[in-house]
Amino acid sequence: MGMFSGLTVGHIASRCEKLQEPDYFNLTLSIFILLGILVSYLPQHYRIIARGTSEGISPYFILLGTTSGTCAFANILVLPASRADVACCKTISTFECAAGLLGIAQVGVQWFCFSVILLLFLVFFPRGPPLPNNHAEKQYTWRTALTVAFLCLLHGLLVIIVSAALIISRPNHLGKWANTLGIMATILAGIQYLPQIWMTWQLGHVGSLSIPMMLIQTPGSFVWSASLAARLGVEGWSTWGVFLVTGCLQGCLLVMGICFEIKARRERGAEAEGVNGIGSTETDDEGGTVVEDGLSENTPLLNGSRKSSRTPVPK
Repeated sequence: MGMFSGLTVGHIASRCEKLQEPDYFNLTLSIFILLGILVSYLPQHYRIIARGTSEGISPYFILLGTTSGTCAFANILVLPASRADVACCKTISTFECAAGLLGIAQVGVQWFCFSVILLLFLVFFPRGPPLPNNHAEKQYTWRTALTVAFLCLLHGLLVIIVSAALIISRPNHLGKWANTLGIMATILAGIQYLPQIWMTWQLGHVGSLSIPMMLIQTPGSFVWSASLAARLGVEGWSTWGVFLVTGCLQGCLLVMGICFEIKARRERGAEAEGVNGIGSTETDDEGGTVVEDGLSENTPLLNGSRKSSRTPVPK
C-alpha cells in the first residue's frame, strides 16, 4: 500500500483508462526500443571480452554512467505515473499491464546492460605497467577501478534506502524525490561523456570503446526520448530528458571515434603500401628520398655493411 500512497483515485483511474486503450504504434515502437537497447550493448560487451582489456574506457565514464542509470531507473520506479500504472495492473488485463510497464522495462534493461559494462571494466581492467608514452593511462590504476566499483555500489544502496524510507514514511514526497532523481540523472548523464571524450581525444583511438554500440545508441536515444515523452507526457521530463542529453553527447563521441578509425585505417594502409614498396623510391621520416634496398639520399656512399658484404676478400 505504501508505494501507492499519495496517488489520488482519480489519477489512478485516468491512468487505467489510458492503459486499457493502448496505442499499438507506440506499443510496437516501445518493444522495438526495448530489444534495441539490449542489442546495442552487446557489441560493447563483446569488444571488451574479445580484446581482453577495458583499455581506452574512462573510469569516470563508467562511474557517471552507472550512477546516472541508477538514478534514472529509480526515477521511473517512483514516478507518480509509473506507480499508477503498477497499481492498474490489479484491474486490467495482463497484456495491458505489460504494455503499460514497457517504459519501466526499457530503463531497467538499460541500467542492467551498463552495469554489465561496469563488471567487465573491472574484470578486464589492465593491471600491467602503463606504456611509457601513454600519459592518459598513467593516472588510472587498479585501485581507481575498485574505487569506481565501490562508489557505484554505495550510490545504489543509498538510492534504495532513501526510496524505501520515503515509500514507508513519506509517500507524498515520492513525486519530489522522483524529480530529484531525474535531475541527478540528467546532470550525471550530461557530464558522463565528457571524461570519455577527453580520454579518447588524448589517446587518439577508441580503444575498447565500441563504435557499433554508439552507432545504434545515438539515434536510438532520440527515438527512446520521444517514445517516453509520448508515454509520460511533459510531467515526465525528468525521465525522457536524460536520453535527449546523452544522445547529443554520445553523437559527439561517435563522430570523434569514426574520425580516429578512418585515420588509423589510412595509416595502416600507408604502412602496408610501404612494406610492399620496399626497393622502390619513397620518402623517409627525415624527408630524404629512399632508393632501392631502402637506402636514402642521406645514406653514406661507402656504407660499411654493404662494402663488407660485396668487397671480395683478397687472396
